[in-house]
Amino acid sequence: MLGEQDVVYYPEDLALLGSVFDHAVASLPPSMQTEANRAEIAKNILRRAATGERDPVELGRAALANLMGNASA
Repeated sequence: MLGEQDVVYYPEDLALLGSVFDHAVASLPPSMQTEANRAEIAKNILRRAATGERDPVELGRAALANLMGNASA
């Protein structure tokens, strides 16, 4: 669960994570840009970032990883 780790993000990290989030959401078709998917994308990014990942490509992959199966939603 996300709340199990204490993680501190610097302003530069938050800017990166926000950019990755925005790009991931924008890459989805409008029908998939739901609040549930947006929340899942945010959780995915934060989980991966909590491991120390800062590569935007890797964070972007993680953001959408489990949404690909919902492409027909």
